[in-house]
Amino acid sequence: MYWTEFLTVALIHLLAVASPGPDFAVVVRESVTHGRKAGTYTAMGVGTAIFLHVGYSLLGIGLIVSQSIVLFNALKWAAAAYLLYIGFKALRARPAGSSNAPVDIAKGERTARGAYTAGFVTNGLNPKATLFFLSLFTVVINPHTPMLVQAGYGVYLAFATGLWFCMVARLFSQPRVRAGFARMGHWFDRAMGGVLVALGVKLALTEMH
Repeated sequence: MYWTEFLTVALIHLLAVASPGPDFAVVVRESVTHGRKAGTYTAMGVGTAIFLHVGYSLLGIGLIVSQSIVLFNALKWAAAAYLLYIGFKALRARPAGSSNAPVDIAKGERTARGAYTAGFVTNGLNPKATLFFLSLFTVVINPHTPMLVQAGYGVYLAFATGLWFCMVARLFSQPRVRAGFARMGHWFDRAMGGVLVALGVKLALTEMH
């Protein structure tokens, strides 16, 4: 009975999650810099944060945030500040010491908790995600759809997001891919830092419609 609605939700979500944004940039950076394990935990953090968006959308809190300029701006500036913080850290990357030894692509151990937190915070604080899920649960999904069915949609959205970014992590953590990026050394870090800073600035300039 609800298959048509579910397929519509799934298609819209696929188009949204496949478009590059802060989540994609963070997962790629973690995967290339620290490897598959860190990239996977970052992807899991992004996927778990979806439950946060789904939760407040079902409770109607998202509607309150979307109508309050103060709350929206607070969320927006917190997310922008976080992206700028990790972006500027990456921009300050220094060249590795000159040596004839092979390039070390591990660049230090990344804790699972740190990688997971990076993914969760990046997605959880993104006000664009807030507006996306709000519109999804108020415009696309019929308000008369049973809460249990809507919750089921939410579980799917979280799982699908996590799975998508796990595949992204798997791709960008491949030895050949990492080695290719490693040859660019600190320039890759700086490039990704520039992308994150740009995304942070773009987010900071976002206005509530």
